[in-house]
Parts: sequence; C-alpha cells; structure tokens
Amino acid sequence: MYLAMRAEVADALRDALSQLGYATDDVGIERPPEEFDAALASSVAFRLAGEAGAPPPQVAGELADAVDAGGCRYVDRVETAGPYLNFYPSEAYFADTVGAAQDRAYGHLDDRETSVVVEHTSANPTGPVHVGRARNPIIGDAIANVLEYAGYDVERHYYVNDAGRQMAVFTWAYERFEESDLPEPERDRAEYDLVRYYRKGNAYLEEADEAAVAEAEAEIEAIMQGLEAGDDETYERVGEVVDQVLGGMRECLARLPAEFDEFVRETRFMRNGATDDVIERLQELDESVYEDDAWQLDLSAFGVEKQFVFLRSDGTSLYTTRDLAHHEWKFENFDRAITVIGEDHQLTFDQLRYALELLGHDTEQLDQVFYSWVNLPGGGGMSTREGTGIDLDDLLDEAIDRARKEVEQRMGDRIRNDDLTEDDVERIAHQVGIGAVRYDIVSKQPTKAITFEWERALDFEAQSAPYVQYVHARAAGILSEADVDQTNLDEVDAERLSHRTERDLLREIARFPAVVEEAAEELHPHVVATYTREFADAFNAFYRECPVVDAADADTRRARLALVVAAKTTIANALDVLGVAAPESM
Repeated sequence: MYLAMRAEVADALRDALSQLGYATDDVGIERPPEEFDAALASSVAFRLAGEAGAPPPQVAGELADAVDAGGCRYVDRVETAGPYLNFYPSEAYFADTVGAAQDRAYGHLDDRETSVVVEHTSANPTGPVHVGRARNPIIGDAIANVLEYAGYDVERHYYVNDAGRQMAVFTWAYERFEESDLPEPERDRAEYDLVRYYRKGNAYLEEADEAAVAEAEAEIEAIMQGLEAGDDETYERVGEVVDQVLGGMRECLARLPAEFDEFVRETRFMRNGATDDVIERLQELDESVYEDDAWQLDLSAFGVEKQFVFLRSDGTSLYTTRDLAHHEWKFENFDRAITVIGEDHQLTFDQLRYALELLGHDTEQLDQVFYSWVNLPGGGGMSTREGTGIDLDDLLDEAIDRARKEVEQRMGDRIRNDDLTEDDVERIAHQVGIGAVRYDIVSKQPTKAITFEWERALDFEAQSAPYVQYVHARAAGILSEADVDQTNLDEVDAERLSHRTERDLLREIARFPAVVEEAAEELHPHVVATYTREFADAFNAFYRECPVVDAADADTRRARLALVVAAKTTIANALDVLGVAAPESM
C-alpha cells in the first residue's frame, strides 16, 4: 500500500503545484521522522522558497491548502510541520495492508519484462573458496534475489576461468605429481584433494633447479598454446581438472546457499571464435597500438593511463580479451548485465567498459557492484596458491558449532523435556549459524571493509540474524498456539488494530514492497537488512503491548492474528531476499 499511497501523494502534489503555477517535475517525497505518525512527507517547499520569495514553512502551508486529498484512497489528511508536508494514512491503508500481506507472494512487484544476468563469485577453480571472497556469493545471491522480487527475469551465472596460466599450471601439476608426493587433503571433497597438486606445482616452480623449471615451463606453455589453438585433447586435459575442482566448490557454495543457472566457461569464447573476432576488431581501432611486444588499446581519452593489453606477442589472448567476448554475448542475450566483483578489479573493469564502448556497445546496460574484503579478527593472508588463510567451509562449520551451543544453552529445558529433538537442534543450528554469516555480511554496504565478529553476528538480543529470525519463529509460535485457519483472515476489521504498536507494525509491513524497489534500483541489498531490523523492533513492541491469543474479545483476537500472519509473511520474504532462513521455531 505504501507504493500506491506514494503514487497518490505524487499526483496530488503535482496537481497542487500546477494549480499554484510551479514546475511539477520534483515533488520531494520522503519518509518522515519517527515522531510523526505520517506515512510520507514532502520537502518540496525548500525547492520552491526562492521562486516564491517566501520562507519554506509559508510555502508548505500554501501547498497543503492546495492539495486535494479527497480523491485519494490511502491519504487521510495533510498537515504541515515547519517546511514539510506530512501525509497521514487512511483506515483503508491499514485494512488493505493486512489483506495484501496474507498473500505469500507479498513483496513481489509486477513483471518488468526485463531480463538480467547477474554474474557473481566466479572464483578461479584453483582450490577451496576462502573467507576473503565470501562476500561475493552472498552479495551476488542477494542482488539476484531482490531483482527477482522486483519483477526482473534473472539468471545467475558463474564465469569459469578455465583458461590461462593458472589452469595450465594446475593441469601440468595434476599430471606431473603422484598422490604419494602430496600431503593429506584437509577435507574429503574434490577441490581439497586437487588443490594439493596446484600447491605442489607452484612450490616446484619456485624451488626446482633452472633446467627442471625450464622443462616444466615449456610443458605449461604448450598447454596454453593448445587452448588458444582449439586443440580438443588439451581442452579435455584441462577440463578434467576444472570439472572436479568446480564440483567441490559448488558443494561449498550450496551450503550458503548460492546456486547458479549456468556456469559459463571462458574457453567457450575461445573455441567458438568469438575471442578471435574481438581481437580482429580491436586491432582495427585507431586506439589500437603494438608496443612492448603486445597489442594494446590506448584508453587515455577515457582518463585511463594504463593501456589495455589484449594480445600477447606469442598470439595468446588474455582473460580480459576473452571477457570482452563474454560481455558481447551477454548483451546479445540479456537486457541488462550486472557483475559483482572485488574492488581490486576496478581498473580492469573500467578498461573492459571503455573497450566495449570503442567496439560500439552501449554500456548503460552494464552495472558493476564492487565489494571490499571480509576479514576475521587477527587478520592474516589468504592465498589459494600457498594454501594459507581460512576457507569458507571453516567459517560455516564454526558458525553452525557456535549456533548449536547457543541453542543448547538457551533451550536446555525444552531439549531435556524432549520438546526439541536432536534433529530440531541441528536444523536450528544450521539456520541460525549460516543465517548469521550471510546476514552479517550482506547487511553492510559492499564497498566498506568489514571484520566478521562472532559475538555480534550470533547475538540473539542485538540487531543480528538471530534477532530477526526470532521474529518469524515467534509469529509462527503464536499462530500454532492459536490453531487458527490462516486462509480465512484476509478480511478483518482493521479499526480493531488501533494501538500505537499495531499501527507502527502495519506501517512497516506496508513499506516492504517499496524497500524491495529501492534495493533493486540501487543494487543495495543491505537496505533490506536494515528494514528487517526496524521491522523486528516494531514487531517486538507489538508483541509486548498487545496480547494476541488472549485478546480481550474475538474480533480483536481475529484482527491481531491476521496482523501476525501479515508480519510472518513479510519477515519471511524479507529474509528470503537476503538468503537467510526463516525458522518456524528457535
């Protein structure tokens, strides 16, 4: 109802502005401060003060008199507060909000008939996913979720770097060393098994004598050249390694969960001729030069001093060259392309964008979301090549272990009384533990570096995942205790929900579709996380003040049960956007 009311307010303001002879392009709609019970406010008087030759409060008063709220279903009245116009919701606003949020699809916006590909994670298949990169799949998955809620047709892609020197080294090492040459794997999963070969190979290249290294480098170069030449045997050799490592990485990411519609291989654009085609067109550009034994693009006209190398002297392409072909494929198949990528790749991505523009593409359909790193207290390097750092699996295991201990401590009596089985405890531990990791990471602006702290992430009393998840569990508990037919609560007397905390909760429920819209437009899923904390505060205040099962009369009980259903649906869907489980019990 918030979006519908906002549209009504915008139309009423434009009519008033037109009537008073002002431009109608900017009506300045925003949320009012918490001390007002209004749903919306307008700061347009600030814009008009100079033109009107009057102070903003006077202009606001004139506008309030000119606004006709009589034709608005969701506006009860308009009042001024200094220079602001405040718009107060009608009874229909609250009644329709209760009814709309009975639908389990509440928060999903109308179909935009726009296709979007979200590329995220895309970690090189050289070993386990480490915690420093954990932000990528969590942010990427949340962005894809919020775009789906906002009405976009979304595909999630993982771009597999199965070409280049790293994979050539990995393939050579896999074929060169024996199992007996390697230490025991850290886990019984494919990527942990195979990464030992990669690490052994890199150590060998650093420590072996000059002749042995030269021989190894020749074999590695032959693999790279075989990929460039389209040699089927070479592709099969590399693919054997990539498939196994990628399979293990997918198992890890599924724990978050982060799943993908397609794994797009880099070599695809080498084998189908797309990379060669890009190279030919780049070489024809006026900005193309051959310097320092390589073909490069001069991007100084775009303010980029570092030249973009797209072809080495030995005829091998680079990752970014192949990524140009990849993005041209995206442009052909999707209306919009979004990439979630680490901030250390910003220059590379700028070069990619400008190269695409030189190739004649409109890059308005291309968006990037850059993120900074996740650190753990104490820091430490995280290098896949050397096998140091903390893997994402380790983080998730510890999250579940810590959550299990917290659950056992908080629910000891219920466990001892057999109200909770071991399976129940394990389910809650997984939902809370992994939810805590996801929520803590996605709740921060992506560009801000964060340090993950267990005490904050798993604090049931603070504004964390467990704090928000508990709202859903509490709502589910109320409805279970009431034993009510939830399908018969769409038409209730909203005037029964007149308590201040009931109205505050209804306002939060009504806002959810607008929060989805904002998060999708800005590609900021942390906006949804902020909303869930505000929602949890509102629900907890309602829970403290308003008995539901033991309400004073049947009509009030029924109205409050409908409000609980609406709240449960809303918080479940908000958590779903974030990729966080909504437990039925905690």
